[in-house]
Amino acid sequence: MMLENYLAIHAKCRPQKTAIVCGEEQCTYRQLYERVTACVEELRDRYPKGGIVCLHALPAIDYLVNYFALHLLGCVVAPLEKELPEAAFLAISRQMASCQAPPGTADILYTTGTTGQSKGVIVSHRAILADAENLVEGLGFSPELVFVVNGPLNHIGSLSKIYPVILLGATLIMVDGLKDLNRFYAAFDYPATRMATFLVPASIRILMQLSADRLASYAQKIDFIETGAAAISQADMQQLCRLLPYSRLYNTYASTETGIISTYNFNDGQCLAGCLGKPMRHSEVVITPQGFIACKGDTLMSGYLGDEERTAQVLRDGLLYTSDLGMLDSQGRLHLKGREDDVINVGGFKVAPTEVEDAALASPLVQDCICIAVDHRITGSALKLLVVVKDGQTLDKRVLAAHLKTRLETYKIPLLYEQVDTIHRTFNGKIDRKYYRSAPVSCKA
Repeated sequence: MMLENYLAIHAKCRPQKTAIVCGEEQCTYRQLYERVTACVEELRDRYPKGGIVCLHALPAIDYLVNYFALHLLGCVVAPLEKELPEAAFLAISRQMASCQAPPGTADILYTTGTTGQSKGVIVSHRAILADAENLVEGLGFSPELVFVVNGPLNHIGSLSKIYPVILLGATLIMVDGLKDLNRFYAAFDYPATRMATFLVPASIRILMQLSADRLASYAQKIDFIETGAAAISQADMQQLCRLLPYSRLYNTYASTETGIISTYNFNDGQCLAGCLGKPMRHSEVVITPQGFIACKGDTLMSGYLGDEERTAQVLRDGLLYTSDLGMLDSQGRLHLKGREDDVINVGGFKVAPTEVEDAALASPLVQDCICIAVDHRITGSALKLLVVVKDGQTLDKRVLAAHLKTRLETYKIPLLYEQVDTIHRTFNGKIDRKYYRSAPVSCKA
């Protein structure tokens, strides 16, 4: 069974149900299935079964038509960034032509490479269906739901939301990012009673800073919002709960390699920062003796394309070992404690920079920030906080340090502070820590 098999089921059982809306274009499940089957015939002589086909992941119905058709042909799809230069696209296509994916492979998804070299992750049809069922049960997808996808469709955060929509025969609205907030909000004017979306934490902050009242005006209509891909601060979680008091607000643990693992509705009255909830139906979580998160279940990747050595480093005996530090509480809920590569050693004390950033973001001075390590002649490393202040504010280092002292242990208080214009982030909203590790940083106090 593949996800695409459900297209035929819905075309027969709910032919007039709207499947996809993209701008002025939309199609029913019958129309979508007819377009996909026609595309299968058109592509049949061009692509051999088992071959890897690269596609620009455009926010368009035609992209999904090609994506589904290639799967039905037995091909493997490698969705690539929509704005990837043609020379780079052709180079990857040539590289893919010499690779062989294992039987049952659906997609090759490329990681962002923020913590190392970009890798081609092998995702099976079995993993796609397991992800879909995890999301249906974990987040409460239903056939009546209208889901707004606004992120890149070559990464699991947004691509995975296609899965439960097609599985259940729900409706998908495609929006090209948050470049135009009016267009994003216009999607929520669609005539439906239950709507939902996925937003990375940086996008949530943008919406709350630039259009909090408008976001709140949809409080009765937004069934749920899911976030992930990066840590969301408790201050942002609390503000979103205030704006959308009736919505389920999920913080999900997922990655390209693990698939969709666990989720936590932080609009539960507790709003626990770092909590990622209990593992879903097809997933299990283990904390290693060293404190790392390891995952098990049908959602896991099959490996890294063409790299058996790297695959063996992380995938052993049915467990996928991550670089994420975590813990399970007494209720079996997963809590994220940071990444191994990000932890800063300050005089023998281990500091997760996300904890410092979370505390700083609760200050009325701070719009955005990053905690980094700088050389120190005594302790070896010291903490430095780079801060983007809110409009009309200036950085008062003493005031900010005093604020942090109310929330953090002494050794976690940064020694140095610097006001900057922006914090470098990847296109999907993660802080680009690799940039700060490689770029020269001022050490002025």
